[in-house]
Amino acid sequence: MTAPLYLEDLSPGRRFSAGPVTVDEAELIAFAQRYDPQPFHTDPVAAANHPLFKGLAASGWHTAAMTMRMIVDAMGAIAGGVIGGGGDLQWPRPTRAGDVLTLDVEILEAAPSRSRPERGSALIRYRTLNQAGEEVQVFTARAVVPRRPASA
Repeated sequence: MTAPLYLEDLSPGRRFSAGPVTVDEAELIAFAQRYDPQPFHTDPVAAANHPLFKGLAASGWHTAAMTMRMIVDAMGAIAGGVIGGGGDLQWPRPTRAGDVLTLDVEILEAAPSRSRPERGSALIRYRTLNQAGEEVQVFTARAVVPRRPASA
């Protein structure tokens, strides 16, 4: 078992990684049929004629869900879990069936709370990359992270 990570362990510049996760076409379509039923996510023929996507594209929310799994794989040792406090989410290019995704995590900032001495926050950039190293998602988020207890 990995030792828990606390705010004091998340110094700016520290990196984590996870993956790979291969995007399965049947899962891509099933996710979209249930949660984002648009033709460019659910119908390969319609998607091929879409002026922007020019082929089947995963829902951004599916990319986010696959990324969340990798975030837990990379940083699940954070004491108390990976708890988000909001952020900026971008999808610079579509995720496609057959893509092999990896996650690159970089700690940008970490600071104790002024009003809650038992915790702090970290600003973290999560970059989800395809097999060509291209960003398919960039999520810059603020996380709530416990501080190391005096007894730890």
